[in-house]
Amino acid sequence: MLKSCRSLLAGALLATGLGAASLPAGAAETLRIVGNFPTTHTSSIVMEQFKAEVEQASGGELKVALFPAMQLGGAQENVDQVRAGAVFLTWISTAYLSRTVPELSALSLPFLFADRSHAFRVIDGPVGQLMSEKLAAKGFAALGYMELGPRHLTNNVRPVKSLADLKGPKIRLQPDETHLATFRALGANPTTMDIKEVYSALQQGVLDGQENPFAVTRDRNFNQVQKYVSDTAHFFDFIAVIANKKKLDALKPELRRIVTDAIGNAVATQRRLAEAEDAKALADLQGRGVQLDAVSPAFRSEMRQATAPVMEQVKAKVGAELVNSVLSQVN
Repeated sequence: MLKSCRSLLAGALLATGLGAASLPAGAAETLRIVGNFPTTHTSSIVMEQFKAEVEQASGGELKVALFPAMQLGGAQENVDQVRAGAVFLTWISTAYLSRTVPELSALSLPFLFADRSHAFRVIDGPVGQLMSEKLAAKGFAALGYMELGPRHLTNNVRPVKSLADLKGPKIRLQPDETHLATFRALGANPTTMDIKEVYSALQQGVLDGQENPFAVTRDRNFNQVQKYVSDTAHFFDFIAVIANKKKLDALKPELRRIVTDAIGNAVATQRRLAEAEDAKALADLQGRGVQLDAVSPAFRSEMRQATAPVMEQVKAKVGAELVNSVLSQVN
Protein backbone atom coordinates (compact mmCIF):
# COMPACT_ATOMS: atom_id res chain seq x y z
CA MET A 1 0.00 0.00 0.00
CA LEU A 2 2.94 2.34 0.69
CA LYS A 3 4.03 1.93 -2.93
CA SER A 4 0.53 2.68 -4.22
CA CYS A 5 0.13 5.69 -1.90
CA ARG A 6 3.47 7.09 -3.04
CA SER A 7 2.52 6.46 -6.67
CA LEU A 8 -0.72 8.39 -6.24
CA LEU A 9 1.15 11.22 -4.57
CA ALA A 10 3.82 11.30 -7.27
CA GLY A 11 1.10 11.58 -9.90
CA ALA A 12 -0.53 14.45 -8.05
CA LEU A 13 2.79 16.29 -7.78
CA LEU A 14 3.58 15.85 -11.46
CA ALA A 15 0.08 17.00 -12.43
CA THR A 16 0.62 20.26 -10.56
CA GLY A 17 4.17 20.80 -11.77
CA LEU A 18 5.68 20.07 -8.37
CA GLY A 19 7.34 16.75 -9.04
CA ALA A 20 10.45 18.24 -10.63
CA ALA A 21 10.72 21.31 -8.44
CA SER A 22 14.26 22.12 -7.41
CA LEU A 23 15.21 24.08 -4.34
CA PRO A 24 17.38 27.12 -5.07
CA ALA A 25 20.33 27.87 -2.86
CA GLY A 26 20.06 30.44 -0.10
CA ALA A 27 16.45 29.87 0.91
CA ALA A 28 15.40 32.57 3.32
CA GLU A 29 13.79 30.43 6.02
CA THR A 30 13.47 26.79 7.05
CA LEU A 31 10.22 25.51 8.55
CA ARG A 32 10.98 22.67 10.98
CA ILE A 33 8.09 20.22 11.08
CA VAL A 34 7.86 17.23 13.43
CA GLY A 35 5.57 14.22 13.62
CA ASN A 36 5.22 10.94 15.48
CA PHE A 37 3.54 8.84 12.76
CA PRO A 38 5.64 6.26 10.87
CA THR A 39 6.93 7.32 7.46
CA THR A 40 4.53 4.81 5.88
CA HIS A 41 1.44 6.43 7.39
CA THR A 42 -0.72 8.42 4.99
CA SER A 43 -0.28 11.59 7.06
CA SER A 44 3.51 11.38 6.78
CA ILE A 45 3.28 10.68 3.05
CA VAL A 46 1.21 13.80 2.35
CA MET A 47 3.58 15.97 4.36
CA GLU A 48 6.09 15.22 1.61
CA GLN A 49 3.50 16.66 -0.78
CA PHE A 50 3.27 19.73 1.46
CA LYS A 51 7.06 20.13 1.46
CA ALA A 52 7.29 19.97 -2.34
CA GLU A 53 4.42 22.40 -2.86
CA VAL A 54 5.70 24.99 -0.38
CA GLU A 55 9.26 24.94 -1.68
CA GLN A 56 8.14 25.21 -5.31
CA ALA A 57 5.43 27.84 -4.77
CA SER A 58 7.66 30.04 -2.59
CA GLY A 59 10.39 30.13 -5.21
CA GLY A 60 12.93 29.02 -2.62
CA GLU A 61 12.02 31.57 0.06
CA LEU A 62 10.83 28.70 2.27
CA LYS A 63 12.44 25.34 2.88
CA VAL A 64 10.71 22.56 4.80
CA ALA A 65 12.66 20.21 7.07
CA LEU A 66 10.50 17.19 7.93
CA PHE A 67 11.15 15.03 11.01
CA PRO A 68 8.50 12.25 11.07
CA ALA A 69 8.53 8.97 12.99
CA MET A 70 9.40 10.48 16.40
CA GLN A 71 12.81 11.71 15.19
CA LEU A 72 12.57 14.71 17.54
CA GLY A 73 10.62 13.08 20.38
CA GLY A 74 7.27 11.52 21.14
CA ALA A 75 3.79 12.87 20.55
CA GLN A 76 3.49 15.01 23.67
CA GLU A 77 6.98 16.35 23.15
CA ASN A 78 6.04 17.40 19.62
CA VAL A 79 3.06 19.36 20.94
CA ASP A 80 5.25 21.09 23.53
CA GLN A 81 7.88 21.91 20.90
CA VAL A 82 5.31 23.66 18.72
CA ARG A 83 3.81 25.59 21.59
CA ALA A 84 7.25 26.74 22.72
CA GLY A 85 8.19 27.78 19.19
CA ALA A 86 11.10 25.33 18.95
CA VAL A 87 9.51 23.95 15.76
CA PHE A 88 7.05 25.45 13.31
CA LEU A 89 4.39 22.75 12.98
CA THR A 90 3.29 19.24 13.86
CA TRP A 91 0.47 16.88 12.84
CA ILE A 92 -0.91 15.07 15.86
CA SER A 93 -3.92 13.25 17.28
CA THR A 94 -6.25 15.70 19.01
CA ALA A 95 -5.97 13.56 22.16
CA TYR A 96 -2.45 14.91 22.74
CA LEU A 97 -3.80 18.45 22.64
CA SER A 98 -6.68 17.89 25.06
CA ARG A 99 -4.57 18.55 28.16
CA THR A 100 -3.79 22.03 26.86
CA VAL A 101 -7.15 22.59 25.16
CA PRO A 102 -9.65 20.48 27.15
CA GLU A 103 -12.53 21.52 24.90
CA LEU A 104 -11.19 19.08 22.31
CA SER A 105 -12.45 16.28 24.54
CA ALA A 106 -15.93 17.02 23.22
CA LEU A 107 -14.79 15.46 19.93
CA SER A 108 -13.83 12.27 21.77
CA LEU A 109 -17.24 11.31 23.09
CA PRO A 110 -17.71 7.58 22.51
CA PHE A 111 -19.68 6.55 19.43
CA LEU A 112 -20.18 10.22 18.50
CA PHE A 113 -20.00 9.90 14.72
CA ALA A 114 -21.87 7.53 12.45
CA ASP A 115 -19.02 7.29 9.94
CA ARG A 116 -16.08 9.28 8.54
CA SER A 117 -18.27 11.42 6.27
CA HIS A 118 -20.31 12.44 9.29
CA ALA A 119 -17.16 13.22 11.26
CA PHE A 120 -15.73 15.44 8.53
CA ARG A 121 -18.99 17.34 8.04
CA VAL A 122 -18.81 18.26 11.71
CA ILE A 123 -15.11 19.15 11.93
CA ASP A 124 -15.26 21.19 8.68
CA GLY A 125 -18.12 23.31 10.03
CA PRO A 126 -18.77 25.49 13.08
CA VAL A 127 -17.40 22.86 15.49
CA GLY A 128 -14.01 22.90 13.78
CA GLN A 129 -13.99 26.70 13.83
CA LEU A 130 -14.78 26.68 17.54
CA MET A 131 -11.95 24.24 18.27
CA SER A 132 -9.57 26.30 16.18
CA GLU A 133 -10.42 29.36 18.27
CA LYS A 134 -9.72 27.43 21.47
CA LEU A 135 -6.37 26.29 20.05
CA ALA A 136 -5.49 29.84 19.00
CA ALA A 137 -6.03 31.04 22.56
CA LYS A 138 -3.24 28.65 23.63
CA GLY A 139 -0.79 29.73 20.95
CA PHE A 140 -1.63 27.23 18.19
CA ALA A 141 -2.84 27.89 14.66
CA ALA A 142 -5.05 25.03 13.48
CA LEU A 143 -4.49 24.59 9.75
CA GLY A 144 -6.63 21.54 9.09
CA TYR A 145 -7.83 18.16 10.29
CA MET A 146 -6.73 14.90 8.70
CA GLU A 147 -8.14 11.47 9.41
CA LEU A 148 -6.62 9.28 12.07
CA GLY A 149 -9.80 7.26 11.88
CA PRO A 150 -12.07 4.94 13.83
CA ARG A 151 -10.25 3.34 16.75
CA HIS A 152 -10.49 -0.40 17.38
CA LEU A 153 -9.46 -2.59 20.30
CA THR A 154 -6.73 -5.24 20.19
CA ASN A 155 -5.65 -7.52 23.04
CA ASN A 156 -3.84 -10.69 24.01
CA VAL A 157 -6.23 -12.02 26.66
CA ARG A 158 -9.30 -13.23 24.77
CA PRO A 159 -11.67 -12.41 21.93
CA VAL A 160 -13.83 -9.44 22.90
CA LYS A 161 -17.46 -10.12 22.00
CA SER A 162 -19.34 -8.73 25.01
CA LEU A 163 -18.98 -6.35 27.93
CA ALA A 164 -17.95 -9.27 30.11
CA ASP A 165 -14.88 -9.77 27.90
CA LEU A 166 -13.76 -6.20 28.62
CA LYS A 167 -13.58 -6.69 32.37
CA GLY A 168 -10.03 -6.41 33.65
CA PRO A 169 -7.53 -6.21 30.74
CA LYS A 170 -4.97 -3.41 30.99
CA ILE A 171 -5.46 -1.31 27.85
CA ARG A 172 -3.21 1.49 26.62
CA LEU A 173 -5.02 4.70 25.67
CA GLN A 174 -4.02 8.15 24.53
CA PRO A 175 -3.75 10.85 27.23
CA ASP A 176 -7.34 12.08 26.99
CA GLU A 177 -9.60 11.96 30.04
CA THR A 178 -12.65 11.22 27.90
CA HIS A 179 -10.91 8.18 26.44
CA LEU A 180 -9.96 6.97 29.92
CA ALA A 181 -13.45 7.52 31.31
CA THR A 182 -14.93 5.58 28.40
CA PHE A 183 -12.85 2.48 29.04
CA ARG A 184 -13.43 2.65 32.78
CA ALA A 185 -17.16 2.67 32.01
CA LEU A 186 -16.65 -0.41 29.84
CA GLY A 187 -14.97 -2.22 32.73
CA ALA A 188 -11.41 -2.27 31.39
CA ASN A 189 -8.28 -1.14 33.19
CA PRO A 190 -7.10 1.81 31.08
CA THR A 191 -3.70 3.49 31.31
CA THR A 192 -1.90 6.13 29.26
CA MET A 193 1.46 5.63 27.61
CA ASP A 194 3.34 7.38 24.81
CA ILE A 195 3.00 5.46 21.58
CA LYS A 196 6.79 4.94 21.35
CA GLU A 197 6.64 2.69 24.44
CA VAL A 198 3.60 0.60 23.56
CA TYR A 199 5.19 -2.17 21.48
CA SER A 200 7.66 -3.19 24.17
CA ALA A 201 4.97 -2.94 26.88
CA LEU A 202 2.74 -5.32 24.91
CA GLN A 203 5.64 -7.62 24.20
CA GLN A 204 6.61 -7.80 27.89
CA GLY A 205 3.04 -8.24 29.13
CA VAL A 206 2.97 -4.88 30.92
CA LEU A 207 -0.09 -4.16 28.77
CA ASP A 208 -2.77 -6.59 27.64
CA GLY A 209 -4.02 -4.49 24.76
CA GLN A 210 -4.27 -1.16 22.98
CA GLU A 211 -6.67 0.67 20.69
CA ASN A 212 -5.85 2.38 17.41
CA PRO A 213 -7.04 2.66 13.83
CA PHE A 214 -6.22 -0.45 11.83
CA ALA A 215 -3.47 1.31 9.86
CA VAL A 216 -1.63 2.41 13.00
CA THR A 217 -1.91 -1.07 14.54
CA ARG A 218 -0.41 -2.52 11.38
CA ASP A 219 2.24 0.14 10.71
CA ARG A 220 3.58 -0.11 14.27
CA ASN A 221 3.68 -3.91 13.95
CA PHE A 222 1.40 -4.45 16.94
CA ASN A 223 0.15 -7.56 15.14
CA GLN A 224 3.42 -9.17 16.25
CA VAL A 225 2.44 -8.80 19.91
CA GLN A 226 -1.39 -8.93 19.75
CA LYS A 227 -3.71 -11.85 18.99
CA TYR A 228 -7.21 -10.41 18.76
CA VAL A 229 -8.84 -7.36 17.18
CA SER A 230 -12.46 -6.21 17.52
CA ASP A 231 -13.90 -3.57 15.17
CA THR A 232 -15.27 -1.54 18.07
CA ALA A 233 -14.94 1.90 16.39
CA HIS A 234 -15.48 3.42 19.84
CA PHE A 235 -13.95 6.78 18.85
CA PHE A 236 -13.29 8.57 15.58
CA ASP A 237 -9.97 10.37 15.86
CA PHE A 238 -8.74 13.43 13.96
CA ILE A 239 -5.16 14.46 13.24
CA ALA A 240 -4.86 18.17 13.91
CA VAL A 241 -2.29 20.06 11.84
CA ILE A 242 -1.11 22.80 14.19
CA ALA A 243 1.51 25.51 13.82
CA ASN A 244 3.01 27.90 16.30
CA LYS A 245 0.70 30.87 15.82
CA LYS A 246 3.38 33.53 16.31
CA LYS A 247 5.69 31.87 13.78
CA LEU A 248 2.89 31.53 11.24
CA ASP A 249 1.75 35.12 11.71
CA ALA A 250 5.36 36.32 11.31
CA LEU A 251 5.53 35.01 7.75
CA LYS A 252 4.93 37.44 4.91
CA PRO A 253 1.25 37.27 3.88
CA GLU A 254 2.05 35.68 0.52
CA LEU A 255 4.20 32.99 2.19
CA ARG A 256 1.58 32.38 4.87
CA ARG A 257 -0.99 31.80 2.12
CA ILE A 258 1.33 29.33 0.39
CA VAL A 259 1.66 27.37 3.65
CA THR A 260 -2.06 27.29 4.41
CA ASP A 261 -3.00 26.38 0.83
CA ALA A 262 -0.45 23.57 0.77
CA ILE A 263 -1.77 22.17 4.05
CA GLY A 264 -5.30 22.28 2.67
CA ASN A 265 -4.20 20.26 -0.34
CA ALA A 266 -2.32 17.78 1.85
CA VAL A 267 -5.34 17.31 4.13
CA ALA A 268 -7.62 16.60 1.15
CA THR A 269 -5.18 14.05 -0.26
CA GLN A 270 -4.68 12.35 3.10
CA ARG A 271 -8.39 11.91 3.70
CA ARG A 272 -8.74 10.11 0.38
CA LEU A 273 -5.75 7.88 1.03
CA ALA A 274 -6.80 7.12 4.62
CA GLU A 275 -10.23 5.83 3.66
CA ALA A 276 -8.75 3.29 1.25
CA GLU A 277 -5.97 2.39 3.65
CA ASP A 278 -8.35 1.60 6.51
CA ALA A 279 -9.89 -1.40 4.77
CA LYS A 280 -6.51 -2.50 3.38
CA ALA A 281 -4.93 -2.39 6.84
CA LEU A 282 -7.56 -4.69 8.34
CA ALA A 283 -6.99 -7.22 5.58
CA ASP A 284 -3.24 -6.97 6.19
CA LEU A 285 -3.69 -7.62 9.92
CA GLN A 286 -5.80 -10.69 9.25
CA GLY A 287 -3.21 -11.87 6.75
CA ARG A 288 -0.59 -11.58 9.48
CA GLY A 289 -2.58 -13.88 11.76
CA VAL A 290 -4.60 -11.46 13.90
CA GLN A 291 -8.09 -12.80 14.65
CA LEU A 292 -10.96 -10.44 13.86
CA ASP A 293 -14.00 -10.67 16.13
CA ALA A 294 -16.69 -8.53 14.53
CA VAL A 295 -18.79 -6.48 16.95
CA SER A 296 -22.44 -7.48 16.88
CA PRO A 297 -25.24 -4.88 16.93
CA ALA A 298 -26.22 -6.09 20.41
CA PHE A 299 -22.67 -5.66 21.75
CA ARG A 300 -22.37 -2.20 20.21
CA SER A 301 -25.64 -1.23 21.87
CA GLU A 302 -24.31 -2.49 25.21
CA MET A 303 -21.20 -0.36 24.84
CA ARG A 304 -23.25 2.71 23.97
CA GLN A 305 -25.39 2.26 27.06
CA ALA A 306 -22.42 1.61 29.34
CA THR A 307 -20.59 4.73 28.18
CA ALA A 308 -23.57 7.11 28.13
CA PRO A 309 -22.60 8.71 31.49
CA VAL A 310 -19.29 9.88 30.00
CA MET A 311 -21.12 12.75 28.31
CA GLU A 312 -22.04 14.26 31.67
CA GLN A 313 -18.42 14.02 32.80
CA VAL A 314 -17.31 15.93 29.72
CA LYS A 315 -19.99 18.55 30.29
CA ALA A 316 -18.72 19.04 33.83
CA LYS A 317 -15.19 19.43 32.51
CA VAL A 318 -15.63 21.81 29.58
CA GLY A 319 -19.15 23.15 30.03
CA ALA A 320 -22.56 21.92 28.98
CA GLU A 321 -22.97 24.76 26.48
CA LEU A 322 -19.92 23.71 24.46
CA VAL A 323 -20.83 20.00 24.51
CA ASN A 324 -24.42 20.76 23.52
CA SER A 325 -23.14 22.94 20.68
CA VAL A 326 -21.08 20.03 19.39
CA LEU A 327 -23.99 17.63 19.76
CA SER A 328 -26.32 19.97 17.88
CA GLN A 329 -23.94 19.94 14.91
CA VAL A 330 -23.51 16.17 15.16
CA ASN A 331 -27.28 15.71 15.08
